[in-house]
Amino acid sequence: MQIEQTEVMISTPEGQMPAFLCTPVIADRKSAVLLLMEAFGLTPHIRDVAARIANEGYVVLTPDLYYRELPNNKFGYDEVEQARAMMFRLDFGKPMEEDLRAALAYIKSRSDVYPDRIGVTGFCLGGGLSFLTACKFSDEIAAAAPFYGVVLDEWIDAVTNITVPVYLFFGGADPFIPNERVQQIESRFKELGKEYTLKVYSDADHGFFCHERSSYNRLAAENSWRELTWFLEKHLHKTI
Repeated sequence: MQIEQTEVMISTPEGQMPAFLCTPVIADRKSAVLLLMEAFGLTPHIRDVAARIANEGYVVLTPDLYYRELPNNKFGYDEVEQARAMMFRLDFGKPMEEDLRAALAYIKSRSDVYPDRIGVTGFCLGGGLSFLTACKFSDEIAAAAPFYGVVLDEWIDAVTNITVPVYLFFGGADPFIPNERVQQIESRFKELGKEYTLKVYSDADHGFFCHERSSYNRLAAENSWRELTWFLEKHLHKTI
């Protein structure tokens, strides 16, 4: 499938947020996916993932959530401490919610997108923020698929607000997300009767999806990609 790749600017209360946009070159209206970046920023790998998802027939928007720290806001996978330092400077309260709201508003305003068929996915930092998006903006999206996202306590409390299907991917050998935390998250979804799927790849580390990272796990990456595309197709496919 031919994919058009462009840079767009999204207006937020704190200024212009650049974003990477991938659009399949077909005339029909399409479902869309908000893809949220890793702690390392809007890297070439995340752009590649955006193009892969677009190749499945979706409009894909990937905002640069580090836009307040341009231009030096992208890191190599060996620059873990620098990336973590920038991530921890993010305000996960109102500023982040406003950034996510602005990104969703941009997607929904596009004439080539079904506004009621928006999914969200992301990895690492973006996995946590995909979880947050499901908690805060379930009325704006149709499905969420977080990959190995660290989930804050208040977000676990906010699972009560989720009204869309969620597919959660974790690595069983992830040092940042203990198995006890994964169990706590799953217990919350079960307790509240939410529609969810949770998959743990027992021998996979944090970042298992990214082939550029030393923690890449090919089997987990390939299986989770199949599961992700199935999940998006199931919940974003536009029926007439």
